[in-house]
Amino acid sequence: MHSILKVYASSTDRIGSKLLYEYLVQQAKDYGISGVTVFRGIMGYGSSNKIASSKFWELTEKLPVLIEMIDENQKIEGFYKSIETTLLEMPKGCLVTKESVEVLLQKKGAKK
Repeated sequence: MHSILKVYASSTDRIGSKLLYEYLVQQAKDYGISGVTVFRGIMGYGSSNKIASSKFWELTEKLPVLIEMIDENQKIEGFYKSIETTLLEMPKGCLVTKESVEVLLQKKGAKK
C-alpha cells in the first residue's frame, strides 16, 4: 500500500534560513522517499483567510505551495513523524494530509 503525504503552505515559509519546501524536499531525499514534487499555486487562501495571488509586478510573491511525497505507507508515516516536531515549531501555519493511493505503474527510464 502506498500513500501520498501533502503539505500545504506558503512559498515564503521558512525553516531556519531555508525555504520550507526546499527543506522538506531535502529531508525527504535524505530519508529515501521515492518521489517529491512541489507545486506553486497562482491563487489561494488558508486559515488566515487572506487571499494570495500571482501578480506579474510583485517582486516577492507569497503564494500557496503544495509539497507532495509518495512512497509506501509505512515509510511515509515514519517520515512524517521525523518532521512533525519541526512543522509544529515553525512560526507559520501549514496543513498536512495523507492519502492512500494505488500505484498502477512505476516505470524507470533508461540511463544514458
